[in-house]
Amino acid sequence: MDLTKFDDIRPYNDSEVHPALERIVANPLFSNISKYLFPGMDENLFKQALLSCYTKDDFQVKIMSRIVDKVLADTTKGLSYEGMEYFDGGKKYLIVSNHRDIVLDSAIIQLILYKAGAQTTEIAVGDNLITSSFIEDITRCNKMIKVVRSTSPREVYTTSKKLSEYMRCNVSTQESSIWIAQRNGRTKDGADVTEQGVLKMFDMSGSGDFVKDFAELHIMPASISYEYEPCDLYKAVEMYIKRRQKYVKAEGEDLNSILTGIMQPKGRVHIQFNEPVTLQEIEDAAQLDKNERFKALGAAMDRKILANFKLWPNNYIAYDMLNGGGRFAGKYTAEEKEAFEGYVTDKLGKAGIEADMDELREIFLSIYANPVVSYLSL
Repeated sequence: MDLTKFDDIRPYNDSEVHPALERIVANPLFSNISKYLFPGMDENLFKQALLSCYTKDDFQVKIMSRIVDKVLADTTKGLSYEGMEYFDGGKKYLIVSNHRDIVLDSAIIQLILYKAGAQTTEIAVGDNLITSSFIEDITRCNKMIKVVRSTSPREVYTTSKKLSEYMRCNVSTQESSIWIAQRNGRTKDGADVTEQGVLKMFDMSGSGDFVKDFAELHIMPASISYEYEPCDLYKAVEMYIKRRQKYVKAEGEDLNSILTGIMQPKGRVHIQFNEPVTLQEIEDAAQLDKNERFKALGAAMDRKILANFKLWPNNYIAYDMLNGGGRFAGKYTAEEKEAFEGYVTDKLGKAGIEADMDELREIFLSIYANPVVSYLSL
């Protein structure tokens, strides 16, 4: 296969990393980024740290791990994770997780893998987030694969097929593991579901043998759980507006969501790596009609993601607040309920729109309650 066909979407090769970092430190934005990430630190020290990196792994270890560690220390009450036993030696996987935060979902997974002594993954990221050559240099040094979205339907087909080929080539040849979200964009309503379109994209590069094609991808579902949902208020407001009209993103909205997700207090965070999709699950799906195959395979992945999603007291409290009574009162204390009720009131007070506040409150609570609903449906 001619690997140059992937040059516009792949991460940088190691030989391209240092020249990219030289461009980054020479960019006028670098000073502001340095002050934001490491306030009080001598900018030259950060510059020297960047320029000491000559490979993607250097960049992830020396730079990104420090940044993510700092974000977790500043904005969370701790990170926990389980399921490392599912990584079979040096075997490479296509890790497919639920998607709650634009940047942190994949960034935290990378940090866990690094600290556990496992190879980090390449990361699929939408090109809508790569808004300049400066950001492209950063992302491609960080093992990011460009997912092209902002094109015509015909171009979407072509670029999706290229992405599918790239991922299959890397995973099946054991070159690198890859992380990708289970859906196009973050889950807004708290109900995590694998989009069939994502699975169909995986299949675009296959040979036509459903079982063989999906078996060689070594799909590992993963569950990401935040005690406090990143950008919860933004998500609630967006869903409220969508009930009434087409939602149009404001200029700079993606960047604002990225920064809010990073800076917002998130409470506790848990990552669960789950048992990879089994050959039996793929064979069972293969017995069905074409469209039903993808639905069945997605459902098998979702069962693992939802069953191992960490349900926090906030999730149970929100469920009881929405449904009345105290079905899950044993899952939280009176103090935890009072604290969450205060959190909800405070957040809704900052909505910044003219709205039916009862409806907005219902939408906001559903973001936290729906993981319980999903678990009960298993």
